Amino acid sequence: MLARRSLTVALMAASLGLAGLADAAPAAEGQSRDGQNRRVRVHNQTGVVLQTLRAADVRTGTFGADLLGGTPVASGASTPVTIDDGAGGCLYDLRAELAGGQVLLRENINVCRIADYYLTR
Repeated sequence: MLARRSLTVALMAASLGLAGLADAAPAAEGQSRDGQNRRVRVHNQTGVVLQTLRAADVRTGTFGADLLGGTPVASGASTPVTIDDGAGGCLYDLRAELAGGQVLLRENINVCRIADYYLTR
């Protein structure tokens, strides 16, 4: 039944000329279904290594797992991350831990409206 429904959605989207919707799969766990782009390139301009980066939807305040996946980001480098807990929010607080233990907290970042975020001290 699910395969038939997916095919029907794909055919309807194709007939309406909705590029991309025909290929769209159901949102994976942890992804919002609203179509907002929450992929952000984080640029480390702190002068030291960025060890971890965590995000918390401002509505809950609960920080999730390390968005860097355990891979530190050198000073002057950047990395793409997806900031999306699946709840449909766009405003997040970011918690960055730098080499040496310094923690930077940046509040109310609208990840649906930006493509690049420049982390500075």
